[in-house]
Amino acid sequence: MIASLSGRLRSREAGRIVVETGGVGYEVFVPLSTFYRLPQVGAPVALEIRQVIREDALTLYGFVEPAEKLAFDLLMQVQHVGPKLALAILSVLSPEDLVAAIGREDVPRIDAVPGVGPKVAERVVRELRDKIAELKSIAPAQPWTADGAIVGNGLGDARADDAVSALVNLGYRPTEARRAVESVVKASDDMTLEAVIRESLTVLLGDK
Repeated sequence: MIASLSGRLRSREAGRIVVETGGVGYEVFVPLSTFYRLPQVGAPVALEIRQVIREDALTLYGFVEPAEKLAFDLLMQVQHVGPKLALAILSVLSPEDLVAAIGREDVPRIDAVPGVGPKVAERVVRELRDKIAELKSIAPAQPWTADGAIVGNGLGDARADDAVSALVNLGYRPTEARRAVESVVKASDDMTLEAVIRESLTVLLGDK
């Protein structure tokens, strides 16, 4: 069972990366919270890994923080929550946000994640209510922020394209994703990629 992976970042796109180690490239799927904290292509990278084995596939899911990996494991215990949906939830809600939403029984906050739906959101709250103590103990007190040195490339258009791609991977339509990103970038042209994605999500969730 692969529990961690370190090597060089061979390629990166929203939701999917390739880490090369020992001459082998490993495809790893990641939530956006991990994606926008990754180094540039070619740089060393180390990830916590959850290996999921299905009848027809062996898939790796990567996280930069133990709290993300634990949150992923907990979400996978919820009925009708698979790896893809668990990553979508963690792309919108950090572990501390998830803990807070479950603690407040804030079903709408979880339902706001594209692809979740009210029934699954209710299950997340109900089935994880008594299981979040460990996650609460290791999740950081404040939302994570990206190191400006490892996100974005300083080019507004490329940053906006990356943000749109990330939102589309979360389930938003390209037109609405582009509209939200453009409104955020127009308001401030010096934001990191992480900030653009988070602010765009705020815009999209506010439109619901």
